[in-house]
Amino acid sequence: MRKIKPSVPRRVALAVGPVILASLLGGLVTRANLAGWYAALVRPSFNPPNWVFGPVWTVLFAMIAIAAYRILSVPPGTPGRAGALRAYALQLGLNTAWSFAFFGLNSPAAGFVVILPLLASILLTIRLFRPLDAPAAWLLVPYAAWVGYATVLNGALWWLNR
Repeated sequence: MRKIKPSVPRRVALAVGPVILASLLGGLVTRANLAGWYAALVRPSFNPPNWVFGPVWTVLFAMIAIAAYRILSVPPGTPGRAGALRAYALQLGLNTAWSFAFFGLNSPAAGFVVILPLLASILLTIRLFRPLDAPAAWLLVPYAAWVGYATVLNGALWWLNR
């Protein structure tokens, strides 16, 4: 029996809902710690101003959701689809976990422990998305680049504040 891909509204909900949830959860724990703990950290010269993060993450989260929608539009049962969606879910979970590790625990060290597998899982997701839908994979490249930069920044914050 041929499996039918989910309807457009369901694919939109499945693509956008988890991204919005990750954004809201991460934002809550981040905002609660910006004025106090984060403001007191010694920061490297390449640390962008706080106002940069909101617009960057808004664009990245939109691209992440569009990429997920495109993969969800690939018919179920297509070889590689299930694994690609598992990798996608893992990276989105680690994205949220990073906010809780770094900001929630007030710990650049804990953030660094989470951001390394986050970056690896994003790269894996790109690799698994590519054969299914190349544009979906390309939509995640700026995200990987930003998290790569954030990994260096996180490491510098850990080093400067140990």
